[in-house]
Amino acid sequence: MFNKFTIADKLLFLAAFSSLIFSEILYFKGEKADATFMGMWVPSILAFGIYLKLINDSKNG
Repeated sequence: MFNKFTIADKLLFLAAFSSLIFSEILYFKGEKADATFMGMWVPSILAFGIYLKLINDSKNG
């Protein structure tokens, strides 16, 4: 299943997942404003990954 993912896909997923985990850690430490800021990175990172995938597909196809 993971064979079709490129290194860039895996790194972007790791960055998004790390941002989510770090956001939750900040939230439970009581730093809610910082946690919200970090949590908003997750969809941005994933959207950037989708954008890169679409650009790559349009160049190849």
